[in-house]
Amino acid sequence: MAKVLVTGTAGFIGYHLALRLIADGHEVVGVDDLHPCAFPSLKAQRHRRLQETPGYTDVVQDLADAEATDALFATHRPDLVAHLAARTGVRTSVEHPFAYERSNVLGTLAVLEAARLHGRPRVVYASSSSVYGDSTAMPWREDDRADTPVSLYAATKRAGELMAHAFTATHGLCTIGLRFFTVYGPFGRPDMAVWTFAEAIASGEPVPLFDGGNMQRDFTYVDDVVAAVCAALFHPGLDGARRFNVGAGAPQGLDTLLHLIETAMGRPALRKLLPAQAGDVASTWADCSALEATVGFRPRVSLQDGIASFARWFLDHPDIVQTVRSERARSGRPTR
Repeated sequence: MAKVLVTGTAGFIGYHLALRLIADGHEVVGVDDLHPCAFPSLKAQRHRRLQETPGYTDVVQDLADAEATDALFATHRPDLVAHLAARTGVRTSVEHPFAYERSNVLGTLAVLEAARLHGRPRVVYASSSSVYGDSTAMPWREDDRADTPVSLYAATKRAGELMAHAFTATHGLCTIGLRFFTVYGPFGRPDMAVWTFAEAIASGEPVPLFDGGNMQRDFTYVDDVVAAVCAALFHPGLDGARRFNVGAGAPQGLDTLLHLIETAMGRPALRKLLPAQAGDVASTWADCSALEATVGFRPRVSLQDGIASFARWFLDHPDIVQTVRSERARSGRPTR
């Protein structure tokens, strides 16, 4: 079994990945700075649950502190690295550009450099579908151009890809970038559509449908994403600098999503049509054939089943939902 360093374990995907790795018998060293940038109660809940899990070693630190990250690698000597820590979200990157640069660019650079200096473990890192910008050539493939980002968030994720490629070319580090497409599921992000739609339905408030509800997204269930990360971590045939899409491969309109959430929650929604917001793209669609051909990964959870699973979790945790709702009101963060 392996010792896996997972960054961003108080975040949505990192939390689920850490639990999966531990369940599979691996040792996990989890790192998060616990920055209260958004919905700190959810971070605290995830963090506490992992702390109570045997096989989990907890480290709280800022990865952008290069000296501390070097010491982290020197101390723990991981066999593999899953670098998921990042500031997320297209819209908030407009408001906090320097925070995004520090976390997503400087933090990733520190991880790559520490990996180079301490054993050169394989580094699997989180990228994003946003790197494709507003390209209309669907579905998106990894060999498509990705040099016209329409948000700073996208630019920081593309920068991470380019730095990883440079570390492979210069130092021989194995780097695997995974471009995630709209991940959702239990304990997910409250700033994304699945949560905000469910919250609005539960409270009897109108559901905000940006771009008049015409946007389409390739919604990907978190268990499928975790399976893809594990495949990239452990598949023996991977080397060099690689990048793969991780999505369901089936874009769905927001109105379809809303209908499924209505059905799963057993309540109708009120609809509020709004214009598109800066940085949003009209559609996303992943071609995942490269990942399937390389590591055998294929998404297994349908949108209907994934939404049903999320809705059960949402309805079973009214205390968490109410705390998030209160945090949203205090911070003035808009719903998606």
